[in-house]
Amino acid sequence: MPNDFSRRDFGKATLAAVSSTALLPSEAAAQGSSGEGYYAYPKNFVWGAATAAYQIEGAAAEDGRKPSTWDTFSHTPGKVANGDTGDVADDHYHRYKEDVGILKSLGVKAYRFSISWSRIFPDGTGKANEKGVAFYDRLTDELLANGIQPYATLFHWDLPQALETRVGGWRSSETSRAFADYAGYITKRLADRVKNIFTFNEFSCFTDEGYGSGTKAPGLKLAVATVNQVRHHALLGHGLAVQAIRASAPSDVRIGLAENSRICVPVIETPEHVAAAGKAMRALNAHFLTAIMEGKYLDSYLSRAGKNAPKFNEDEMKVIGSPLDFVGLNMYTPTYVRADDSNAGFAVAQNPSSYPHMASSWLTIGPEIAYWGPRHVGDIWKVRDVYITENGTSSDDRLTADGHIYDTDRIMYVRNHLIHAHRAIAEGWPLRGYFWWSVMDNFEWTDGYSKRFGMYYVDFKTQKRTPKLSASFYRETIARSRVL
Repeated sequence: MPNDFSRRDFGKATLAAVSSTALLPSEAAAQGSSGEGYYAYPKNFVWGAATAAYQIEGAAAEDGRKPSTWDTFSHTPGKVANGDTGDVADDHYHRYKEDVGILKSLGVKAYRFSISWSRIFPDGTGKANEKGVAFYDRLTDELLANGIQPYATLFHWDLPQALETRVGGWRSSETSRAFADYAGYITKRLADRVKNIFTFNEFSCFTDEGYGSGTKAPGLKLAVATVNQVRHHALLGHGLAVQAIRASAPSDVRIGLAENSRICVPVIETPEHVAAAGKAMRALNAHFLTAIMEGKYLDSYLSRAGKNAPKFNEDEMKVIGSPLDFVGLNMYTPTYVRADDSNAGFAVAQNPSSYPHMASSWLTIGPEIAYWGPRHVGDIWKVRDVYITENGTSSDDRLTADGHIYDTDRIMYVRNHLIHAHRAIAEGWPLRGYFWWSVMDNFEWTDGYSKRFGMYYVDFKTQKRTPKLSASFYRETIARSRVL
């Protein structure tokens, strides 16, 4: 008998069968309550983007600003690729209106930027520099005029060089107190309009790498005990700043931090490995996030440090543990964890040499972190508001002959993180917003201008900004509030 059932008929029958079948629970969660498509986000989800002062502002010696440790470090031969510095960077100091226009065109609702301490207090302490304050006044007003909420970070690694020279920077608790004074002052000036304030960005990058490995400013290689004390002074600065902000700001101002915690992912989602990942999240972040969230150093951390443990008292730990309104997680790479019968109860699974990474060799791919980060913070410390405050990737961006940049690898990287972030929301974990790193290509620290992380391509000779394909992806994602 002839078979008259064509492929087209088969497709129609299959589609009808699928359409008439109820969604599984996991599918319903993925589709979202709005019914507007898979991976729909809540209407009040905060879609944002992020930058940092030294990486984009330029104008390094204008309007009263004096050098930070990053000015000194980048001008030291051999410290930064190609001898690059942040002297001009993206010239954002002069082009901020153009850049706010870019943010508006993307449709972002929030912009996370950092404030240059050296613009506000060029000598770290003393008399404030009104011209420096005026720049952030103008930026804040421009953001609000364009319907964008400012999220300000008070310290993104650029310590005033005067403090490093005078007291040894974060080696001294004088810097902790100076930071609190700066935090209180700038809060009084901006908190009538800036309602979300981050104290610090990524403790390890200016403590461990700045004073330990010497790979970031101020570029020192000091003893382990000194580095642990530097860590403590940074945490103390955070706690004192939280208190100073509370004392200086209206009650509607919210305070948090942006930390590059090690996000621990179970190698397999079975109960024993999930439990191990939770233990690892506390233990591997004991010297920063755990100490802040719990107001104490874990005994296991102090025991491992031994004679190199930081010197502290209980009053300082109470300050460090000052309550926060939210936690920001800067997330790029995973730490895979497995259950183990050791005293710790976990072991880190080392990646094989074949493990995939992005254009930056350190940037290994593991989008599960966008789920496990909010889950751990919500589960372990009962935090009610979590933000992904940085997520993005470098790419070997190239302009095509017709002036386009097709950064499909960047879209792949972000899309997969957003899918896992949606899982966190669907399961009820407290993820409230996402900030893409970064708006535009910029001074990428020791990589100089050799690595590009932006949604906008920057010609650093002409300062022309050109949208990449990823800018279109993010614009459409925000407009629909779902993963595309």
